[in-house]
Amino acid sequence: MLVVAALGGNALLERGQPLTAENQRTNARTAAAALAEIVRAGHDLVITHGNGPQVGLLALQGAAYKPDEAYPLDVLGAETGGMIGYMIEQELENALDHSRPVATLLTQVVVEASDPAFQNPTKFIGPVYSRDEAEARAKAAGWTIAQDGDKWRRVVPSPRPVEIPDIRVLTLLLDQDVIVICTGGGGIPVLRRPDGSLSGVEAVIDKDAASALLAKELDADALLLLTDVDGVYRDFGSEDQARIASLTPGEAFELDLPAGSMGPKMIAAAGFAAYGGLAGIGRLDQATDILEGTAGTRVIPDGADEKG
Repeated sequence: MLVVAALGGNALLERGQPLTAENQRTNARTAAAALAEIVRAGHDLVITHGNGPQVGLLALQGAAYKPDEAYPLDVLGAETGGMIGYMIEQELENALDHSRPVATLLTQVVVEASDPAFQNPTKFIGPVYSRDEAEARAKAAGWTIAQDGDKWRRVVPSPRPVEIPDIRVLTLLLDQDVIVICTGGGGIPVLRRPDGSLSGVEAVIDKDAASALLAKELDADALLLLTDVDGVYRDFGSEDQARIASLTPGEAFELDLPAGSMGPKMIAAAGFAAYGGLAGIGRLDQATDILEGTAGTRVIPDGADEKG
């Protein structure tokens, strides 16, 4: 079956880990080993990934230049998509002993200028700071900041993805048995002008929302949202916490989950399952187990067999 696997930020950088090329390379190698197991199990694979830490770092580097010389977020998204895609591509080719072709595609994703997200920035990018340091940086650079756990980070607009115009290219690659890495960081945000032409826009699209849209447009069989936790929990943090093994899209939409962590993942998973596919949330190293129904949290289409 066709599997879209969305890698969380931990795939290339663990929380609090220095954003060095060596650390990202090591983590990409670990991710590739897990992704290779999906391919060895006989599935076709499309890979997406986050880019929050990386795009934030590039934005910080750009701040060293004059304001009119700094690159906008859509260009930074393209840069990080190329960098991260390169690392995953190379490590996956090595993990599969070059038995399957792997390609990275910089992917444009259309958003709407009227999206209210442009007036309410919520997407975390860049490193974490103490509150004092975050406030000082925000004042100097004109950022919007928000609390992320016990730290603070920059936030930028995160509009809803509505179209992936590069889907034709993706389909051509899949028809040739290529493993595709695409929609990096939620894709490169663009607006469609009245004449049909595209132009970049200052935003960062949520990776899970874009991955769900991608899975729908590709008519994929499964969507895996892979992170560093083993699933979604009821009563998380309490003595009664328990992992949810499976649920329906309706049950998933009713869950009250944090907007800064599992909330967007569950909304994306429920949306894809409502479309008719299998969605799973769980640890990267348990990807094939999630597909088999023995790990993670699975959102099952109404009326489907829970073992998929």
